[in-house]
Amino acid sequence: MTNLEELLKKLLRDIVLFGRYASGLKLHRYQEEAARAIVNSVLHHKGLSFVVIFPRQSGKNELQAQVQAYLLTLLSGERNEIVQISPTWKPQTENAMRRLEEVLSANLIVRDRWEKRFGHIYQVGRARVVFLSGSPTANIVGATASALLSVDEAQDIQIDKFDKEIAPMAASTNATTVFWGTAWTSRTLLARELRAAKAAEARDGVRRVFHLSADQVIAEVPAYGRHVQQQIERLGRNHPLVRTQYYGEEIDAEGGLFTPERQGLMQGVHPPQARPRAGETYALLLDVAGADEAGQDLAGGKLANPGRDATALTIVAVTPGRADGVSGSLPTYRVVHRRLWVGVSHTALFSQIRALAETWQAARLVVDATGVGAGLAAFLDKALPGRVRAFIFSAKTKSELGWGFLAAIDSGRFRDYACPEGDPGEQARLAALFCREASFCQYTVLPGPDKRLKWGVPDGTRDPASGELVHDDLLISASLCAVLDEATWQTHLPGLIIPGRDPMQEIDRGKW
Repeated sequence: MTNLEELLKKLLRDIVLFGRYASGLKLHRYQEEAARAIVNSVLHHKGLSFVVIFPRQSGKNELQAQVQAYLLTLLSGERNEIVQISPTWKPQTENAMRRLEEVLSANLIVRDRWEKRFGHIYQVGRARVVFLSGSPTANIVGATASALLSVDEAQDIQIDKFDKEIAPMAASTNATTVFWGTAWTSRTLLARELRAAKAAEARDGVRRVFHLSADQVIAEVPAYGRHVQQQIERLGRNHPLVRTQYYGEEIDAEGGLFTPERQGLMQGVHPPQARPRAGETYALLLDVAGADEAGQDLAGGKLANPGRDATALTIVAVTPGRADGVSGSLPTYRVVHRRLWVGVSHTALFSQIRALAETWQAARLVVDATGVGAGLAAFLDKALPGRVRAFIFSAKTKSELGWGFLAAIDSGRFRDYACPEGDPGEQARLAALFCREASFCQYTVLPGPDKRLKWGVPDGTRDPASGELVHDDLLISASLCAVLDEATWQTHLPGLIIPGRDPMQEIDRGKW
């Protein structure tokens, strides 16, 4: 090591000074603690494995770039390699490279020394960072991490992919490994490594886990509290995305989606309505029977197996939110009426639904346009121009719908009507049926960065008390209220337009 390199190492040994004077950034204390531990392990060849779980938007990715730039500077005199893995190339790997470029360009010591090679390698002297995608189809076998193996968003990296192709990169070099991410389910790579790191901590007392909640970040960065509060107001404190991404709480990978607590949140105190009321705005949510309708069209006959699927209609009263765009800006939905049709032709359905839309003066209709439902949706759109939103179910859109519906429930924006105990009426019967469907609804969170939610009442489910088959037609119908968050709503005050907003920034479902 040359005298210049030795001087440089002494000058930069304190990462706080490095952050303040070399790159112009002062790390927060919680960032500094993790950075010091990681750098110490790398420089002293300890080969430790760390788990860093920070809330969203609290500086995790910025810290990655700072640590990488710091190590590139310190290790530039010798051949050292850092490997950075992200779940996808676009946008995650590209974003990570952009952040490192920004830090290197602001670094007074290396801003004129660093170079980019082959589109994914950043080099200072003889040290370099190699960026790779950890997607299931990426061919990344052969890379070697001699100094640091950094696995970003580790909760979205498949365990088999890591064990077979990524872990060996550090096996022969005893390189330090860091698993970065936010909490998700207990079945993820991040969760597995968190348990292993905690066990290692218990054995030798060396800190390996840096697991923060939003409250800990807010204590040091009060402005972050406003961001978190907005997410809670939009999604609800118990929404899975708030629990995992901001409070670091793992959720179950599968189970019952509508717990008794969540069903309690859905229950309102208002009665059902047989007809519209003056001054209220209504929307119709239609789940179209389709399980046995292959080959049928709008003018077709009755279902071949009418007991298997039904067309369900939920009518909601919509209360627009505030226009401040900060809090309470999304609509509130009160279920006021339900209908259920079994074995009814689409021709008859079209006439009845159009009549209901006119009776209730529906401002919006969300119609299941999947498969044969497309014909019914098209006819309704022609009869009620500008008011129909066709929704096509797929694995992706149903997942997004499920997350959106949970956001409406957990934030207190969805309320069902209440019927007197013992009420023998049709609305009470349908409300009880809706509750039964919710009770039997199951979910599975699939692995991967898109947070895919698979949910519904499993085929063939029977109520053990009655032996009857349980479907989810009314439940799916009600969930379509999440699509209404995309719409623009007008109150009954002349000239006042209040825009709705998507309850989940992570989801891009288009506009009304």
